[in-house]
Formats: sequence, structure tokens, C-alpha cells
Amino acid sequence: MQAAAEAQALKTRVLAEIAAAPDEAGLEAVRVAVLGKTGSISLLMRGLGAMNPAERQVMGPALNALKDEVAASIAARREAFHEAALDARLASERLDLTLPAAPSRRGAVHPVSQVMEEAAAIFAEMGFVLAEGPDIETDFNNFTALNFPEGHPAREMHDTFFFPPGPDGTRKLLRTHTSPVQVRTMLAQEPPIRIIAMGRTYRCDSDQTHTPMFHQIEGLVIDRETHMGHLKGCLMDFCRAFFEVDDVRVRFRPHYFPFTEPSAEMDIGCDRSGGQIRIGEGEDWLEILGSGMVHANVLRNCGIDPEIWQGFAFGIGIDRLAMLKYGMSDLRDFFAGDPRWIRHYGFSPFFPASLASGLS
Repeated sequence: MQAAAEAQALKTRVLAEIAAAPDEAGLEAVRVAVLGKTGSISLLMRGLGAMNPAERQVMGPALNALKDEVAASIAARREAFHEAALDARLASERLDLTLPAAPSRRGAVHPVSQVMEEAAAIFAEMGFVLAEGPDIETDFNNFTALNFPEGHPAREMHDTFFFPPGPDGTRKLLRTHTSPVQVRTMLAQEPPIRIIAMGRTYRCDSDQTHTPMFHQIEGLVIDRETHMGHLKGCLMDFCRAFFEVDDVRVRFRPHYFPFTEPSAEMDIGCDRSGGQIRIGEGEDWLEILGSGMVHANVLRNCGIDPEIWQGFAFGIGIDRLAMLKYGMSDLRDFFAGDPRWIRHYGFSPFFPASLASGLS
């Protein structure tokens, strides 16, 4: 039959054109030429009406099978083009993990973390052990044990974030200083004690030099013979090491803290000329920390006999130390999340703080 011979010849030609199509555009041209409204297979199928019943019974299934085979061949060829394009894209976007790291530094250690590492390295050389405690504290650990009895006016010195009262009517709070870590240590450990505590603290305050969340480091020494001279020597050695100067002038001014007696604020000598603060130079003074001998009431509240044991404590603002040493002018920038700021003030994570190799 002439129609059958034409269909077979068409099949051979179309499959060859599909296989030879150079891209999806060429493949689409073949599809339209064969299966479109005026395509060669479509025209053959329109001719079924002019055939006698016997021819139509043979050619109908044959043309449908041809149409399905051509459509499947086109779909397979199109899928091959898609896979080839994907392979090419994957090859072009491949990352060679054996290549050296890019020279530009993307991550950096925050100045607060850097100062905490520096302080920990210094106090570790003095024999201090790092102690930790939770950010959410009880009123007893944050106030009462530290000689802040109920109704004491010194409680008003701290703008505290309180939680809603519990079933027993007591309220927990976000710690206003790291001193509760000292209380927890004294309650759990027999003297002698020599610890530092570092971490986040919280107060309702926000301006150029205050933020609602800030960082502190506190030290505590409890033994039988420690006195104010030991406290002064410890803090002077810390300032020399931290600010990396051979000598630094200091003075201690009498002050009031509920948890120490006697209490003193420590000033360091500096030069404020030229819009900068240079530690260890000039004739100016700068207040840097609070300190004192642990109050006898605090020792009693923590189960330690003040007739046998005594000691000193001090507290330093870590954020303030960072501002003084590395020249930041606004504390709020510490928490703004600006990547340009951390790129400028950040530190390499590959050079940890060490007294042997240099703190910064």
C-alpha cells in the first residue's frame, strides 16, 4: 500500500531529524513540521477519511503508533538537552574545595569576646578559675545574699528587669550583675576560693555608654589572710597586662557598695588630649572599676564564718574595657549588627589571646 510505504519512509526520516537536532529550538522545528496542524503526520491522519474501510482499519492504528513513537522520541531528546544543560551548569558552578581559602576575611571575633579572652588569660596566670551562672536569677542570689535586704535603698541603684510573680509570690529577674555567680560559688564550695565570673547582665538603661544588656567580669578571692593590699596589687597587675603598658598610675577612691566594706573605685591615669584616651600617659584620671573587701554579711549569708575567712571582690565592665582599649565611641554600636563595624573592629579567630604571644 502506498500510504503504508509513505508512513514508513516518514518515520525513518523524522527519527533521523530528531536525532540530528542540534538544540531545543531545532527539535521544536521538527515537532511542528511533523505533529503541527499542517505537519506531515497530521496530514496523513486527515487522509484516513478518504480511505476505504479496509485501508482505514490498517492505517489508523499504524499512524497513531507512529505519532506516539515520534512524540516519545521528541520528549526523550528534549530531556537529553535538559540534562546536558544541567551538567554544564553544575560543571561551571562547581567549587573546588582543594583551592586555598580566599584571602579576604569574612568572619571576625567581636571585641567583647576578644576582651573576655584577654581578661581570662590574664587572671588565669594569677590562679583564678572561671565560674559560670544563669542569666535568670533569684532575688536572694542577686540582692539579698549580697546585703541588699528587702526595702534597702541600694536596690534602687539597679533598674531591674523582673519576671511576673510565681505561684509563691516571688519574682525572678534578669541578673543585674555577675555577683550572683559569686554567691552560688560560696554556697557550693568551701574556702579558699579564687574565681572570676564573666557574662551578660541586664539593666533598664540605654544611651551612648549604657545598654539594656551588657557584659561584666567579676573576681572573688576568699581565704584567711587576703587584705586590701592584695586587691590593689591584683588590679594594678591586671591593668598593666590588659592595656599592655609597662606602668600605669592608679588611685583608689572611697565608695559605697552594699556587698563590700571598705569599698573603693579605682581610677587609672590617662591622657585625654587630641580627642583620644591614652592609658598610662598624661595627668588625667579615668574611673574604671569598683572593688572592696567582701562584706561580713555577705559571707554569713553564704554560710562562711567572717571570723575565720575574709577576701576581696571587684567588678569591671567588659564593654567599657573594649571601648577604652580599642577606641569605640558608642556602646550601642556593639549590638547594632552592622557587618562593616565588625570588619573594622573585629579580630582574627586564628590568633587567640595569650600573654606569651601578646594579648591583641
